Amino acid sequence: MRKLLFQSLAQMSLTEPAPSVDDAALAEIGAAVANVARRRLGRSLSIREVDAGSCNGCELEIHALGNAYYDLERFGLRFVASPRHADVLLVTGPVTKNMRMALERTYAATPNPKWVVAVGDCARDGGCFAGSYAVAGGVSAVVPVDLHIAGCPPPPLEILRGLLALLETAATAGT
Repeated sequence: MRKLLFQSLAQMSLTEPAPSVDDAALAEIGAAVANVARRRLGRSLSIREVDAGSCNGCELEIHALGNAYYDLERFGLRFVASPRHADVLLVTGPVTKNMRMALERTYAATPNPKWVVAVGDCARDGGCFAGSYAVAGGVSAVVPVDLHIAGCPPPPLEILRGLLALLETAATAGT
């Protein structure tokens, strides 16, 4: 036991360095999302995250949006606990058969105008779980999807870029 302890203290850390994110790019994207949301909705954007059966990789990146580094709240974007208060549903993972009805009910409870964003490769088409007896498919097999954000998992900055693209598209389309 003592030998293992000394070995672990002598070894270098196995973790990777954090990816460098340009603070200016983050501030610019966040401010653009906030401006488009206020112009489109007249208020800040409310987001409800739904885990439809994922491995939690995408959830970790979505939760990183709320940490002190990304601080989504400073841009006027906020996560809400109820779909009745949400504008956007961020759905992660392949939709399992056990979560199909819950996702349909969440979609029905979200007021219009509402948008659905499928986050991650599994949400797009089922990912490596496609074809499993327990999976109904990607999110678009259950509810209409307005935007797919690719990645396994997509980094927080890409999720912000996706939200900006969704809002800009919705603002130009007038929906």
